[in-house]
Amino acid sequence: MSRENRFIVVGGGLAASKAAEELREHGHDGPLLVIGDERERPYIRPPLSKGYLLGKEDRESIHVHHEGWYREHGVDLLLGTSVASVDAGAKEVILDDGRRVPYAELQLATGSSPRRLSVPGADLENVLYLRRVGDSKRLKVAFTAGARIVVVGGGWIGLETAAAARTAGAEVTVLEHAELPLLKVLGREAAEVFASLHREHGVDLRPRARIERVTGIGGRVAGVRLADGSHLPADAVVVGVGITPNVRLAEEAGLEVRNGIVTDEHLRTSMAGIHAAGDVANAYHPRLGRHLRVEHWANALHQPRTAALSMLGKDAVYDRLPYFYTDQYDLGMEYTGYAEPGGYDRVVFRGARDERRFVAFWMSGNRVLAGMSVNVWGVIGAIRSVIESGVETDDAVLCDPAVPLESLLP
Repeated sequence: MSRENRFIVVGGGLAASKAAEELREHGHDGPLLVIGDERERPYIRPPLSKGYLLGKEDRESIHVHHEGWYREHGVDLLLGTSVASVDAGAKEVILDDGRRVPYAELQLATGSSPRRLSVPGADLENVLYLRRVGDSKRLKVAFTAGARIVVVGGGWIGLETAAAARTAGAEVTVLEHAELPLLKVLGREAAEVFASLHREHGVDLRPRARIERVTGIGGRVAGVRLADGSHLPADAVVVGVGITPNVRLAEEAGLEVRNGIVTDEHLRTSMAGIHAAGDVANAYHPRLGRHLRVEHWANALHQPRTAALSMLGKDAVYDRLPYFYTDQYDLGMEYTGYAEPGGYDRVVFRGARDERRFVAFWMSGNRVLAGMSVNVWGVIGAIRSVIESGVETDDAVLCDPAVPLESLLP
């Protein structure tokens, strides 16, 4: 099989499908192959813990492109197929059936996998994870009125699934390792907002919880035993304790791997002809001056354009600020920027925190590092501009809802 300017994208999610779209849009007219290990054509993952899980979005709406799009754009989809290895020297991918497919340029958009719970009983039936569309379907079946659901982990996936379970009428307990859910991500003041939201909706939040084992009857989950000796009965246990980037292919191919596949700002890996995008890419961010791996939808949406242009030999840099959002009960939130734990001085609030309608700013000196809007719409673009401008401002101005954020820009 000749190389014939074939571009290959490995992955079955948003990043892989957007890569194909961007390659066609920016002039790649040679063969284009997308290889995914799921039988489902590429789809978007946020609805799996939000609209699709809540029954507000149908199965068809989660796909990145309609079925005919790939045929219309000459994109070959190879689904239900795993790539066993990448031979970077020969510029070939080796499929699970032994076939070798040559490439001129390769993009790895292999995503990530949920971390598994490592306690006795973790392999019982109805210990559930959320990553794929089938997982979301299983959660939907488990989330019924009166069902007893124990959620392990108070991160975004844990809280979104807890909200979906409560909305369905289930009894929900969330076991959180730290003192508050989202404490590490948001800091105390903002984390308190989410904790009180869930408590008000009847969720039993258990801080500093340590799991000893998952108990079962007849091979199926019956409950969770904690280190303090208490036992929580459960019809299902949902595990949301983080994700691990899928780096095996890259590692075995000899690429530099460090908390993901290391890339430069052009999303080029340490090996010529191989690029990476999405969850799996630990990319140098020129605006922030550091490598950053972002496990959110916006990266999977926007990074493939830069990677595609780089694959085509064009100069493109990925310097977009991280962005994520969540929907829980009647709370909608958007966040942009980057403020790591210990990397900011304080959080400044504009609006009514007790009513859960406010904007929060993470500050370093007089500069905004990150901003979050909660039930306040149409401001995230202005927040992004304030951060990118590096403008200095004082807390009194940021606190005042009467001062338009746009007026702070130089």
